[in-house]
Amino acid sequence: MEHFDTTKRTLDSRFKFRCHKDLECFNTCCEGEIILTPYDVLRIKNRLGISSGEFLSKYTSIHLDKSSSLPYAVIRKCPFVTPEGCSIYEDRPTTCRYYPVAQATGIVGEGGVKRIEEFYFFIKDPKCLGHNEDKEWTIREWKIDQGLDVYDEMNREWKKIQLCKRQEIDSKKQSLIYMVSYDIDNFRRFVFESKFLDIVDLDDEEIERIKNDEVALMKFGFEYLKYILKLEDNLKIKSKN
Repeated sequence: MEHFDTTKRTLDSRFKFRCHKDLECFNTCCEGEIILTPYDVLRIKNRLGISSGEFLSKYTSIHLDKSSSLPYAVIRKCPFVTPEGCSIYEDRPTTCRYYPVAQATGIVGEGGVKRIEEFYFFIKDPKCLGHNEDKEWTIREWKIDQGLDVYDEMNREWKKIQLCKRQEIDSKKQSLIYMVSYDIDNFRRFVFESKFLDIVDLDDEEIERIKNDEVALMKFGFEYLKYILKLEDNLKIKSKN
């Protein structure tokens, strides 16, 4: 079980850590539940050369956040761990990249002036021997070393959606939200093989971009989620006339 030091940390906070296969605890931190972000799924399914739908059905289960009623994907027992380490290391999930740091996102401020704040905690699992190593980092240095900037950029808008308070969401809309968030291949079919573009007004340049670029399509999906959850009136709907 992970143990969190609940003191908020900044990018300049320092810690000592190094993980390598000569440690007795090597791979044991990979045994817990892994919550996946949409970008995690995109990277891993491409690494495996399978569709997002196949990846989700084969490797994950669906959970519902109790406070928001929003669905999210979870790997309970990671199938990608080998005696030599992670077999998808270059495309490992956000949570794995951050360890032994945990990132949190919250809404701060009072009244009408509120903003999203990102902060950090340290995970202090007594079974983890990597904390006894001499290699010292700042969290900023760790993020660069672990290639986290692109993950943070992609996860930021999705996390904003998770934080917004709303009334309970019915199961039909939960399924739609899950598909838009995680099943990028099915979402592409939803956009281009249904009447979606007869309803939502997008210019030709954006249509071409989301048709050929999965990252652009995922970012558009986040904007669509904000619209259907009534968080932002950010999409233009075509006139029925």
